[in-house]
Formats: sequence, structure tokens, C-alpha cells
Amino acid sequence: MLSNDSKPVARKGVAAFLLISFAGTWLWLLFARSILGLSPLNPLLQLPGFCMPGIAAVAVRRWITKEGFADAGLKLHLKAAWRYYAVAWLGPPLIAAVTLALAALVGLWEPDLSGPGGIPGTRELASVLGLMVVALILTPLYAGEEFGWTSYLRPRIFGGRTVPSAMATGLIWAVWHFPLAFIGYVEFTNVVVGLAVWTLSFQLQEVMLMWLYQRSGSVWTASLAHAGNNMVLFLILGDMLDEKEGLGAATPMVLSLVPMAAICLWIVGSRRLTRERRVPDPLLARHGGGTD
Repeated sequence: MLSNDSKPVARKGVAAFLLISFAGTWLWLLFARSILGLSPLNPLLQLPGFCMPGIAAVAVRRWITKEGFADAGLKLHLKAAWRYYAVAWLGPPLIAAVTLALAALVGLWEPDLSGPGGIPGTRELASVLGLMVVALILTPLYAGEEFGWTSYLRPRIFGGRTVPSAMATGLIWAVWHFPLAFIGYVEFTNVVVGLAVWTLSFQLQEVMLMWLYQRSGSVWTASLAHAGNNMVLFLILGDMLDEKEGLGAATPMVLSLVPMAAICLWIVGSRRLTRERRVPDPLLARHGGGTD
């Protein structure tokens, strides 16, 4: 928890972080689309905007609050946290598999079981493995978001209390993405419903990412899982599931909420968010407290 002396420091940092993250990303998207004419799927449009939360966190830590990076979770902790790296890498395809099974159960998807023994063929499995390798390679890019949202922002709102701070961070993270629904990055048949489902998805993802971050003590586990969610989970679901029930692109998201919600209930219900490995923040320590 933050002491009374350190709260102004945190508020100043959070305000600056949000201003840089939102203004930087939204203005860049406007410029890239309106002036440069870049496609929303063009990496030249995506990378500067999507790395802005990380840039904001660096700027705030280094020059605005000058608190440094002691609590940023930058160390890999590969030996101590290898289990959480495994969960971060294998989790997205497993969630995709559960979601597809649910889709088949409710009649939204007919699986192709033409492979040996009634399992997917070699080509499908190789495609999934290929996406998992891509997620691993792109993890440093997704750290551009996780270094901002999960490592910096989340511990500094709601006094760092796990569930409220995760829900608020997920909401902020979702709103930061909203312009993408209006420039062609994602297309919802019903925008209001689509944005609501998207928001809930971000909130559930943030609970899982926060758990990985807390348990491993490293932002890199959350970054790997984030890369897997984008490059494995939602690419698989978007490719496999037809747009039905009038929800368009929201259909895969709706179905994926079920396994993600179950995981989050397990995390919260078993109080696995209370064992956070943290490094004391030197600036806030001088003000009388840490960030949690």
C-alpha cells in the first residue's frame, strides 16, 4: 500500500503515464491513417502506437517521478520462474482449444478430424506451433505494452489492491484500444456490443497477466502471454470461427471469455494473487512505502 507521503508521487506518475500513452497512441493513429494513409494492419502503424505505454513508463520512471526501475520486473528469472514461462507460452493455444471445443458444442464450429486417430492433421498442428514460435520471437515487442500497463500502471492504482487494480487497468487498456474499432483494425457488426465484449476480454486477460507478473517477478512472462494471446489465441479463433449471431468479430471473443473467466475465478478464488514477488521501489521507499 502507498503511504500518505508517497501518494502524490504515484498520482503524478500515473497522470503523466496516461497522458503520454493515450495522446501519443491516438495522435499517432490519426496521423498514420489520415496523413500517411497506412493500413491499420501495417506494422509501421502498429509498432509506434502499441509501444507507447512502454515509452510512457520509461519517461515517467526516468524523468518525471525519477523513481527508477527497481520494481519494474525487468529481470528474466528464467531459472526460478520457468514454470510461469511455460504457462505463458502454452496457455494461449490451450485456451484456443477449449474455446473451439465450446464452439463445436454449441454448433458454431465443425472440427476437421481427418487426421490420424481423429485428431487435427500435421499441417494444422504445424501451423499452431509456428504461431507459438512467432509469439516467442515477438515477445519483446509486446513488452512495450506490458511494461506500461502491468508493470507500471496496475500497482499504482487502487493502492495496488489486486482485483480492483486489475479490473481498472483492463478497462483503461480496453479504452486505449477503442480507436482501432473505427479505423478497420477490428470490425464489429454491433459496435456497442463488440466494444463491451472486448473490454471484458481485456479485463480477464489483465488478471491472468498480473498473476504471471506477480508470481514470476518478471514482466517478460506477461509479455510472452500477451504475444500468445494476440498471435496464437485470437488468430486461431478468428481463422476457425465463422462470424455468426450478429456479433461479427466479437464471436471468438465471446466464446473465449468462458475459459478465461474460469481461469480468473481460479486465480482469485484460490487467492493466488496475494503472493506477489516484488522489489522495493527506492523512491517510494524514501516516501515511506512501496507500491503495493
